[in-house]
Amino acid sequence: MKTIPVILIAVVILEHLYFMYLEMFLWTTNRGIKAFGLKSRQFAEETKVLAANQGLYNGFLAAGLIFAVYKNNSSFIVFFLSCIILAGIFGAVSTKQIRLFYIQALPAILALILWTVL
Repeated sequence: MKTIPVILIAVVILEHLYFMYLEMFLWTTNRGIKAFGLKSRQFAEETKVLAANQGLYNGFLAAGLIFAVYKNNSSFIVFFLSCIILAGIFGAVSTKQIRLFYIQALPAILALILWTVL
């Protein structure tokens, strides 16, 4: 097993578990509203079901990576990291918030590069 890439993959997993927690359980709280730059508590309430669904998908990404690392399956690791990279790029472009790229896509890019190189 590749220690340094696995550590970076673990960081990506923890990020997505945190995203899941924020989106599924904290969306309408001050922390969730601030984290996602929501315009109002009312907007958060109106969109909480959508956010919970989004959170569930982040949980699936984390679960997929956990499974891939556990099975030491390089194809699955590359697949799930690629999905996360694309989601981060799409999120940054569609919301015009470049910080999403740095928070979500960049750690996955670094993990993918190290996984394939080392």
